[in-house]
Amino acid sequence: MPPLAGAELVHTPLQLYRYLLRCCRQLPSTAMQQHYRHAIRQGYNSHSDEDDPERTQMIIQRAIADADWILDKYTKKK
Repeated sequence: MPPLAGAELVHTPLQLYRYLLRCCRQLPSTAMQQHYRHAIRQGYNSHSDEDDPERTQMIIQRAIADADWILDKYTKKK
């Protein structure tokens, strides 16, 4: 199950970037949110020259799965 509704609508890197930033809002502390926003920005910049559509889709799927794992890790802890 994806962390936010609409994960199935993510098809482009820009949509992924915006989706991941919205996921960050669900993290419990401001420090965590800033850390992951920075990591998302760095990942977006490092893959901005990717032109293979198949590789781009693999990156998108992996990023959504990672976001799901991170949100599960921090929001299920109580």
